[in-house]
Amino acid sequence: MENHADKWKRLRLKSLRNASLLTLICLGVNILFSRFALWLGLPIYLDSIGTVLAAALGGYLPGIAVGILTNLFGSLSDPITAYYASINVLLAVTVARFADKKGFESKKLGEFFLLTGLLTLVGGGLGSILTWLLYDFGFGEGISGPLAQKLFSAGLPSFWAQLSADLVLDFPDKLITVGVVDGVIRLLPEWMQTELRPVGWRQAPLNHNARWESLHRKTRSGSLRRATMALVVLASLMVAVVTITVSVLQFRRTLINQHAELGQTVTRLASKVFDHDRVDDFLEQGEAAEGYREAEQRLYTIRDSSPEIEYIYVYRILPDGCHVVFDLDTDDVPGGEPGEVIPFDRSFTPYLSTLLEGGRIEPLITNDTYGWLLTVYEPIYDSDGRCTCYAAADISMGELSRIALNYLVRAVALSLGMLLLIFFLGLWLAEFHVVLPINSMAWAAGSFAYDNEQSRSGSLELIHNLGISTGDEIENLYKALALTTEETARYIADVQKKNATISRMQNGLILVLADMVESRDQCTGDHVRKTAAYTRIILEQMRKEGIYAEQLTDEYIEDVVNSAPLHDVGKIQVSDTILNKPGKLTDEEFAIMKSHTTAGGEVIAHAIALVSEPGYLAEAKNLATYHHERWDGRGYPAGLKGEDIPLSARVMAVADVFDALVSRRSYKAPFPFEKAMDIIREEAGTHFDPQVAKAFLDAETEVRRVAEEFKEE
Repeated sequence: MENHADKWKRLRLKSLRNASLLTLICLGVNILFSRFALWLGLPIYLDSIGTVLAAALGGYLPGIAVGILTNLFGSLSDPITAYYASINVLLAVTVARFADKKGFESKKLGEFFLLTGLLTLVGGGLGSILTWLLYDFGFGEGISGPLAQKLFSAGLPSFWAQLSADLVLDFPDKLITVGVVDGVIRLLPEWMQTELRPVGWRQAPLNHNARWESLHRKTRSGSLRRATMALVVLASLMVAVVTITVSVLQFRRTLINQHAELGQTVTRLASKVFDHDRVDDFLEQGEAAEGYREAEQRLYTIRDSSPEIEYIYVYRILPDGCHVVFDLDTDDVPGGEPGEVIPFDRSFTPYLSTLLEGGRIEPLITNDTYGWLLTVYEPIYDSDGRCTCYAAADISMGELSRIALNYLVRAVALSLGMLLLIFFLGLWLAEFHVVLPINSMAWAAGSFAYDNEQSRSGSLELIHNLGISTGDEIENLYKALALTTEETARYIADVQKKNATISRMQNGLILVLADMVESRDQCTGDHVRKTAAYTRIILEQMRKEGIYAEQLTDEYIEDVVNSAPLHDVGKIQVSDTILNKPGKLTDEEFAIMKSHTTAGGEVIAHAIALVSEPGYLAEAKNLATYHHERWDGRGYPAGLKGEDIPLSARVMAVADVFDALVSRRSYKAPFPFEKAMDIIREEAGTHFDPQVAKAFLDAETEVRRVAEEFKEE
């Protein structure tokens, strides 16, 4: 016979095969539709239909997988496409979330356009921001590029021009996407849609509603599912942040080193364009010196050959400042004149002694008079080996930072898709390995019914049928729970069996005690048994008719019936002479006879004082004390009236009087059944509670059966 672990493994493999097939088909749909749009020259991409379809049918994981694979495939021909994988992944997440909340098939037109708008904001809005960042805060080269250029020419800032163009062109794309996917889902049978969603059952599968309820069970402070989500998010973010940070810092360091090498190359070239022995002439005569203009022109050529170079200049470093030998003009800053002295920037203070001695310094980053720059100094020596000046090149650090920022954007864009895939994969694994098994156990244990053997068997079967087989500590917990509940059920069954035996013994003892009391009265015979039977008939009929329905629970009825035999227990304190007197009692004797009600209440009160739980003795006390009270208030011992009389006593009043009427007494013959019923009917509303009397009369068939069963010969 197949065990649970093998059964769930087979279901998982089948589910994963279906989900993989869905992923491949939807990947093909993305490629096919995007090629079709390109072939027709449409101003839309149609490259997310498969992503939306996979997310709507399969949920987060297939949708995200299709989004990533689509862009990776597209990057083979256009590398920039890879960076948009995160946008496709966010589309999948949006659709899967929408489908979980509302169901994908749009029942209302408003929901159809709501989803279209959401996808436009993700694809067009976030995609536009990504485009703007990827293209160095400028226009992209895709379909929206020309429109963005026109909007920019019309006066919109570049960012808003790109955003507007992307939103305008993305809306029809997403409108067609949602329409196609909605139509496909409507055509698919429901069983097929269910089979396409990946599941990883480690227990008996739950239906959609049960699974949703299990995942959203209320907890005191926070659910395990939310804690798992937080843990996965925190771990994923930490890994992503550390990885990206290290990557960006390394990239920035490499970028600076590369440009420092570029600066060194440029300064070496600059040092070779003039005669090092003529520096004094250049300082004194400037442009009039022989070879100055030719050297300056070559320096311009060197600077213009590399767009990264911001400034090129040649300075002689003296204690009073930097003496200009060559200083090239730029579009924004005119160069210094030959011989002009430029003060030292503060950033160079630590290096002045080295520079004054003609030594070599490492490339340094400064942020002074001329901005944020990477500066490279190359010493120039004359024919005697003396350092006559320095050739210098400045590279804009702002430009390098922009390149580093662009790298950061690309790294985040590439990482975000994988980060979301890892997050939802972790959440999916936690759901089926931890959350659902634990919540299923909690639900099964919480709904365990101990009432009777059938309920216990059903509850044990429910726990057994969970079949949790995670193969870890949760499975051990499940097995321990199953064993504990089984042992508990057996123990409870044994306790209930013993309780039933004790209850029967107790009821038997009560009947014996009641018989002993009643046997002193030679006229009463089986009075305690008959009144108990009549009491049950009345109570059951009242519940059937909805009379005092809230009070007449199973427990209450059993308490009243079990305590009914004790209603005359107070007669134990009445002398045999009075109890068995054949004639009419005197007033004094009747007063003594009436005292059996209060005496009975006191006897039972003493019994109650001896136990921690009174049980049905509380109703026994009511019965013994008040069963001779009348509805009209003319009864004894307290003269209670109407519903002030306990219900159990009102019921016993009818049962007691009826049995007295149809039974033989030393002072009277038994009344015919019909005559006794007529008396009960006549005294309803005076002696008896009219509703109790009605229930008794309505149960005439059952009453007659009991009366016939105990009929005296």
